[in-house]
Amino acid sequence: MNPVSTGAATAATAATQSSAFQRAFASCPLVAILRGIQPAEAVDIGLALYEAGFRLLEVPLNSPQPLLSIAALRRALPADAEIGAGTVLDVAAVTQVAEAGGSLIVMPHSDAAVIQAAKAAGMGCTPGVATPTEAFAALKNGADALKMFPAEQLGPVVVKAWRAVIAPHIPLLPVGGITPDNMVTFVNAGASGFGLGSALYRPGDTAADVARQARSFVAVWRTLSDTQGSRS
Repeated sequence: MNPVSTGAATAATAATQSSAFQRAFASCPLVAILRGIQPAEAVDIGLALYEAGFRLLEVPLNSPQPLLSIAALRRALPADAEIGAGTVLDVAAVTQVAEAGGSLIVMPHSDAAVIQAAKAAGMGCTPGVATPTEAFAALKNGADALKMFPAEQLGPVVVKAWRAVIAPHIPLLPVGGITPDNMVTFVNAGASGFGLGSALYRPGDTAADVARQARSFVAVWRTLSDTQGSRS
């Protein structure tokens, strides 16, 4: 195959996936972190999240049989849901997630090789960053959004400082310790969305538990979004 044609096809695939991530993010910029989920419960919990409004779901790779959960979620949820993996540490894991049907890579770090592998595979990628240097390097390597981790350490003050130099269209997602009660301070500082962990799902929660918690997060987000929109 012509190398130019191959390169163009790869670029087109990456652009399509970036658009899919952007559509899911625009619908609801809350990422469900399903750490510890079991494959047998993944579909019920995934459907509960989808019905509550979530469109971005990640199964951390240190969960039990995470690739089976990712595959089950991908089969069960509508096409507008972006399903993927969190705690992705190396390039080999990117390949495994793609083979399971995942289209989203979420990382706790900002390894350039992992970001580039995800984008080359046509996947959305949200690397973890804790400094502006990491943030700009991740964007240079193709990141679709920036996971500000850990949010407990960085706090709204850092979000506000970063927002002064990071363009408004770049999604900033604080992750770590986010609850419905503290979302407002981060949003007022410039957060674009959130990664949600144990306050949304923890091992042992039923689908009904997750549905209730998910609705609470979505309701707060919509209120905050409406408030921000009225100010602009």
